[in-house]
Amino acid sequence: MSGLRARVLPRLTDLGYAAGWQAVQRLPEPVARGAFDAAGRYAAGRAGRGARQLRANLRVATGGKLSEDQLDELTARALRSYARYWQEAFRLPRLDPARVVGDTVVRGVEHVAAARDAGRPLVMALPHSGNWDAAGVWFVDWLGGPFLTVAERLRPESLYERFVAFRETLGMRVVPLTGGSRPSATVLREWLDDGGVVCLLADRALGDGGVPVEFFGRPATMPGGPALLAAQTGAALLPMVCRFTARGWELDFRPEVPLDGATRLRDRVRSAMQGVADAFAAGIAEQPEDWHVPGRIWADVPPDPPAGERR
Repeated sequence: MSGLRARVLPRLTDLGYAAGWQAVQRLPEPVARGAFDAAGRYAAGRAGRGARQLRANLRVATGGKLSEDQLDELTARALRSYARYWQEAFRLPRLDPARVVGDTVVRGVEHVAAARDAGRPLVMALPHSGNWDAAGVWFVDWLGGPFLTVAERLRPESLYERFVAFRETLGMRVVPLTGGSRPSATVLREWLDDGGVVCLLADRALGDGGVPVEFFGRPATMPGGPALLAAQTGAALLPMVCRFTARGWELDFRPEVPLDGATRLRDRVRSAMQGVADAFAAGIAEQPEDWHVPGRIWADVPPDPPAGERR
């Protein structure tokens, strides 16, 4: 029975995602947006473990300055923002790219343009904020071609393939983080050596690895890949924070993070990732409700207790 369950449940998960994906795309946009907004409100009211971890994370991101009621309100907005991300992700293949580009506000693009004009490859480091897939649509249009990113391998394999196909319809190129025919780091390096652009989500290290940084004033770890790739290839390392606007999206490109100074590669990578963490913190602080991380970021920040158990 356990073997049958192991085969059947992943398949049902994939079928569920596929059915939901198709259903949301068929809905009129106002109906889909309203349904997902209601789901975000429901998640806030239910206050499950993920919502309570997000609440704890937002307390740190806002410097502990909010009252309990204000933090509840911010968490509710953040969950609605996260629901908006998923609604848009399901519908994005049906949206005209010209609409996405036209409804995107961009800040700091001169930092990217300067590196491109100098003929350098780019490593873009992003937090889980706003809609990074919509940002990809704008960026592909601006670059005039694809960029390369990585995707965590999901189970079942068919679900992973579905997400890869989705992102490739938007003009991106995707390599699996693990389990590919070649190591992802090798593929990314070669892409950069050919003058390409790489975009990586980098505000949370998966597993036991990662580079130690101070993030919002607390010890955390972030993946060192963006800085390591930039150091190995001479690429410009540029943080970028995505946000939502009432009508569309905002992309906030931050200045290039330097990789010189220290002699040892390890120290240069660590220093550069601290620069990335600082840029993320500054960008997230401008609109913290659009930072979508319901997982644990800091070892000493567990999920908040349920409302009835708070002192």
